[in-house]
Amino acid sequence: MNANPILLQKKYARLVEGFSIRAGLSLDAALSFFYHSECYRLISEGVSDMHCMSDAYLVEELMAEYVESC
Repeated sequence: MNANPILLQKKYARLVEGFSIRAGLSLDAALSFFYHSECYRLISEGVSDMHCMSDAYLVEELMAEYVESC
């Protein structure tokens, strides 16, 4: 399923902001990590309707990916 591009961009903004706060990163660093993450790839490709998951769930997925990459 494809999400509305405008709504998807708003979701990305919320995810980056939440991830930035949760990981203690600057918005720039969080944005860079997000756009290179597996989570972003899955959301943008519409895999398993990831874009339908809650922001909190997706931020936790980003945190798990971030911790794994450190």
